[in-house]
Amino acid sequence: MSQYSSTRKLTSISKLINHSKIQIILLTTTFALGYIFSSFIGHSVSPTDHFRYSLPQCGKPVPPSEVRSTILTAFYDDISPYQDFPPAHLAHLLEPKRLEGWGSNDVVFADLIKKTRPQTILEIGTFLGASATHMANLTQDLELETQILCIDDFRGWAGFRDMFKSFPMQNGNVMLLQQFMQNVVTLNSSETIIPLPFSTSSVLERLCELGILADLIEIDAGHDFHSVWDDINRAYKLLRPGGVMFGHDYFNGQDDHGVRRAVDLFAKFHGFKITTSNQHWIIDVFG
Repeated sequence: MSQYSSTRKLTSISKLINHSKIQIILLTTTFALGYIFSSFIGHSVSPTDHFRYSLPQCGKPVPPSEVRSTILTAFYDDISPYQDFPPAHLAHLLEPKRLEGWGSNDVVFADLIKKTRPQTILEIGTFLGASATHMANLTQDLELETQILCIDDFRGWAGFRDMFKSFPMQNGNVMLLQQFMQNVVTLNSSETIIPLPFSTSSVLERLCELGILADLIEIDAGHDFHSVWDDINRAYKLLRPGGVMFGHDYFNGQDDHGVRRAVDLFAKFHGFKITTSNQHWIIDVFG
């Protein structure tokens, strides 16, 4: 065999070996990338991820004695919403007192207020303020200096007019906020109760940023699973050590028992125990 032929043969073998190495490298790389990618995809669709809540760290806790002033500064430009209330053009549309609600005077309120002796109460879902004014009376009876923050958009719901046709409407406004405020003024609770008339998620996030924490949190807004799930997870961030969360309609059948499903899942996810009182559920997070 000539030297030229030997050299050409060796070159061919070398090319074949190099080609095989490239194939092995490509195959190994493809396998590795496929494994990593499949792991990533598998994590992204993990069933538990649908229930995780990634919320920002709350601000430095505001002392209870500064909660009212902090709220007035952040939401009302340092002016009480009750100042010069009611305005003349609305006064004739409001009743001196119109309190309606569901389970607003149940024994659970007195029991939990006696237990927690709250300096700050957060109520999510207020309607006309029946439970808020009841809690205000209970705290006053115990000589507590309590602020009750009431979160509600005060717009009712899509079927509101079907149930409450007697509420006056002006330019599409059914006056829930104004009647709520009139109830509070009539019952001399304007120094205790502050309305926060925005969506629950936006208010709860803002309170977290401000460092407003509560000793007692009542959740009674939307009754579908997703609304309750959002409210309870956001509210949990605002609960002080030793605090209690509770809510209404635990046995309500709406949305295939949406309230109960959300509360049960939250408790199971965190290892908390649920107790009930009539229609109310109670989670003593630190108990």
